[in-house]
Amino acid sequence: MALCSIITQMEKFDSYIITGPTASGKSDFAHNLAKQINGVIINADSVQIYKGIENISASPFAGLPITDKIEGVPYRLFSILPLDTQISVVDYLRLARQEYDKAKASGYTPIFVGGTGYYINAIINGISPMPDVSEESRSKARTLAEEDIIAARKLLPDDFSATDPQRVARALEVFFETGKHITYWQSLPRVGAIVPTPHRILINPPADLLRQRIANRIPKMLAGGAMAEARAVIESGWDEMRAIGAHQLCSFLRGEITQEECIQNWITKTNQYAKRQRTWFRTQFTADEEIKTFVK
Repeated sequence: MALCSIITQMEKFDSYIITGPTASGKSDFAHNLAKQINGVIINADSVQIYKGIENISASPFAGLPITDKIEGVPYRLFSILPLDTQISVVDYLRLARQEYDKAKASGYTPIFVGGTGYYINAIINGISPMPDVSEESRSKARTLAEEDIIAARKLLPDDFSATDPQRVARALEVFFETGKHITYWQSLPRVGAIVPTPHRILINPPADLLRQRIANRIPKMLAGGAMAEARAVIESGWDEMRAIGAHQLCSFLRGEITQEECIQNWITKTNQYAKRQRTWFRTQFTADEEIKTFVK
C-alpha cells in the first residue's frame, strides 16, 4: 500500500513512537507522517545521536547538511554529540523529555523515531531514579572498564549481567558515587515516562524483505562516506563496537580484513541485529499498530 494512503487513513494522536528493526523504513514513515500532521521528529536511536557517523548509523542526515530541519520537518537529537562524549539513558530521557515538552508547547506533534530498545523502554516506562555522578567517579569507572574489564566486573554484583565496557562503566560510576550497586537503584519505582504513552507504531517488514534492504543499503552507505567516518572513529577513540559497520570498517582500515570481508560481515551482523530487534519487539514492545510494509 502507498505510504501516503496509509498515513491519510490513520487516526491522529497527540504523540507517537515509530519504531522497527533497522532498514525497516521507519524513518521514511515518520518523516512523511510529520509532514502531514505538523510533527517534530525526536531521535530514539543511540548511535544516530552522535555527529560524524551519519552514514554508518543510517541517519536521516546521511548525505545532508546537519541542520534542524529536513524538507521543513524539524529534527531533534540527531548528530548532537561529538564522538568523544558518553551519554546514559538517564541523559537521553532528560533530553527527549525537553524536546517533547518544547514540541507540545509550540503546537507541534512529537514523533519519537528509532530502534534502540532501552531508549524506547525509557520513554514508555520511565527509568530508575539514578543519582547524579561526579566527573571524578565517572572518569575512574571509565578508566577501569577500559583497562581491565575483568577486574571491573568483579566489583559488580552477580545479578549485573552486562559485559560491554560502557554499561560496566555506568554501573561502576554509580557504585563509586553512592556505595550502592546499580541493581539497587534499578529496583526502585521508575520515573520520567512520557504520559500519556505515545501511540506506538511498529514498522515490521517480512524478514526476507528486510534482508534484501540491508544488502542493498550497505553499498550506498559506503558510497556516501562511511569509510571516512570510520577513520574519524579511529582517531576519536570512540568505541567502534557500539555501531555495526564501524567495527567492520575500522578492521578493514587497520588491514585486519579485506574489503569484501568487511562488507559481508557488516551485512551479516546487521541481519543478526535486526533479528534481535524483532525478538525484542515481539516480547518487550506492545504496538498499537503494526505495519508490515509500504511503498513510498
